[in-house]
Amino acid sequence: MAKVLITDKLAQEGIDLINATPGAEAVIKIGISEDELANIIRDYDGLIVRSETKVTARVLTNPGRLKGVARAGVGVDNIDVPAATRKGILVMNTPGGNTLSAAEHTMALMLAMSRNVVQACNSLKSGAWDRKKYMGNQLNNKVLGVIGLGRIGMAVAHMARGFNMKVVGYDPLAAPKNAEQLGIQVTDSVERIFREADFITVHVPRNPTTLNMVGADQIAMMKPTVRLVNCARGGIINEDALYDALARKKIAGAALDVFSEEPPKNLQFAKLDNCIVTPHLGASTEEAQVEVAVEAAQILLDAVNGGPIRNAVNAPSTAGAMPPVVRKYADLARRVGKLLSMIVPGSIKEVQVQYRGGIAGMSVEPVTLNFAIGLLQKHFDMPLNMVNTPVLAKERGISIDETKNTEARDVASSFSATVTTNQATRTVRGSVFGETLLRIIEVDGFHIEMTPQGTVLVIFNDDRPGVIGAVGTLLAKHGINIGTMGVGQKLEMQKAVLAVSLDKEPDAATIEDLRKLDFVNQLYVCGLD
Repeated sequence: MAKVLITDKLAQEGIDLINATPGAEAVIKIGISEDELANIIRDYDGLIVRSETKVTARVLTNPGRLKGVARAGVGVDNIDVPAATRKGILVMNTPGGNTLSAAEHTMALMLAMSRNVVQACNSLKSGAWDRKKYMGNQLNNKVLGVIGLGRIGMAVAHMARGFNMKVVGYDPLAAPKNAEQLGIQVTDSVERIFREADFITVHVPRNPTTLNMVGADQIAMMKPTVRLVNCARGGIINEDALYDALARKKIAGAALDVFSEEPPKNLQFAKLDNCIVTPHLGASTEEAQVEVAVEAAQILLDAVNGGPIRNAVNAPSTAGAMPPVVRKYADLARRVGKLLSMIVPGSIKEVQVQYRGGIAGMSVEPVTLNFAIGLLQKHFDMPLNMVNTPVLAKERGISIDETKNTEARDVASSFSATVTTNQATRTVRGSVFGETLLRIIEVDGFHIEMTPQGTVLVIFNDDRPGVIGAVGTLLAKHGINIGTMGVGQKLEMQKAVLAVSLDKEPDAATIEDLRKLDFVNQLYVCGLD
């Protein structure tokens, strides 16, 4: 008998699916403590949670026969995925279940703003009858800017086309190939959306790149009649800048379903007449709850019964079957991907990888996949792995051209990757020395040796005396120690690249001071672990 424990409220359809499956039983214990869960988890084959239950390392200390944990939703931040992986426990999610629900909520907020629904409702309930005060606007023929063309962003765009809106879409990773076929004007310039849109909605994950991506400077570009919607993640739109713009009537309105802190302690937006707030209701429809419940139940049953593994965020690695050198190159490639994701701005247009020397004669599929994971991870809320990465890359129209050349160049083996975006093209090449030491040996034609580990400061700069000393002195002033340093030069161009490993990540003040150094052309802080 496969016993499945459910510790958060789950739609009955998911529970019924488990109980209707021969040899399976659902056991419901809502709201149990961490101690109780840790004590009983060993007796279950599977666990289904939503967001309330915390599946901590302590809970998984003695997992017994537990084979899988399914999250009925997208995020798995309430599950200690590394701890589960170490115990050989699958962690799965249901990334597509709330797509339509979140998209419809976005449209509902846009309609509510354009027709003053909330304000008019409150006015009438207070006894007033003021039709003129709440004159609204149509969505028809308005320009909708969609920032983020993943599943939810594309669904919003499709619905908006039904309202005869003109949709302009931007994605910081890459736009799906069918976007233009669906009537979306794809732009490589997010500034175009800020300047042209009547409505702007964001649908990107929250990460260091997207945090505060819509701030005071961006709001200053917008029309005074613009209305903003955030049903994605709190913090993508800077809340202080947005509040200031709304309070001063610099923009027409905003609707927020998510906040930097949830529930928000500061209720400033609730006091503004030109702002609608809802308590993170994007996925809160009966249909979405049923869909994620059924999907979570099904993928968990499949996993614990030895069937196909779907939506696993920590799919079992094939590393154990890889030759040691291939495993090392897979680690190198993932770090090269992370480095390129940070030093190449813009939306991805083309990706190429090349294997040279001895590694080119081996099976390198896991190496290419690990590179893709490193390159794409920051653009997704869910952890990427060797199962879901090819699918998600294909959805965004990203393919990787792979070439092999068994003739060695200047080292016995090397892996290189070139990423072309709408703004730049960069190439990074690396090698594994002695089958153990990972090294970056070339960046954009600059020959350099750097260890791709920890926090690395990459500076493209004018080649002149005193650069290394100035950087070292400034970092020391801010209490940051240098581990290793690599320098690459192009003497004929009087240009260089400096890569410095640091003992801690520099804060905003340090980065600002570094950018002010007159020899700095471009500067990037890269976390490569």
